[in-house]
Amino acid sequence: MSKQITSRDNPLFKRLKKLADSARERRLAGQTLLDGTHLLQAYADSGGIPATLLLQEGVHTSEMTALLQQFAAVMQVALPAALFAELSPVATPSGLLALVDIPHHPLPPSPQFGLLLEDLQDPGNLGSVLRSAAAAGVDAVWLSKGCADAWSPKALRGGQGAHFVLPIIERVELAVVAASFPGQALAACLQGVPLFDLDLRGPAAFIIGNEGAGLSAPLLESASLRFTIPMAGKVESLNAAAAAAVCLFEKVRQVRR
Repeated sequence: MSKQITSRDNPLFKRLKKLADSARERRLAGQTLLDGTHLLQAYADSGGIPATLLLQEGVHTSEMTALLQQFAAVMQVALPAALFAELSPVATPSGLLALVDIPHHPLPPSPQFGLLLEDLQDPGNLGSVLRSAAAAGVDAVWLSKGCADAWSPKALRGGQGAHFVLPIIERVELAVVAASFPGQALAACLQGVPLFDLDLRGPAAFIIGNEGAGLSAPLLESASLRFTIPMAGKVESLNAAAAAAVCLFEKVRQVRR
């Protein structure tokens, strides 16, 4: 099945544009847009089936052809380059977008390895953190109301498929999650116990905040312990994505040794 969109006044294009631009529209619809063959293949590998495939006219690759064959029963919509570019999250569009239902992974009944993120506002940075979390084997990630939308096209590109294998719980009160976590809730700060001195072999959840503002007072109070990442060089701190990766893989290292 295929159709073509040639005008910005097309009702489907208007709906897609809202989904591309608005976190509220994505939440209401329970849908988002995936950009490129890699993300669509990762979605497919997790068992997902796109609702609609959006193709830029005149763009064809072997990877696109294979996916179009895989989803031959899915509606395909062709758009001219100018309209496609309005939906794409990147300056150089890939030529393929997919309208998909946002997956919902169940939260493990007793998570042993968690990550709490407070007010990470850059979607690409958030996506990078989620990618590290999935790679480290985190059981679940909780996001505060001040975080960027995890299902925005830019966050999805940063995650590179992490979203499809990781329980992501958005818009929650992190202090409540930290207080009820069945293990250590560890808050990353500029001062505290050095990370590499912690025993991380048991259940643990790391709490990472916005690198500019740090963690809020209620969240700090709910934490079991405050820790810092030792710095050998002459910088005060790491950005959130780098800090999260260091923390998560220090726990992986300790568990495996």
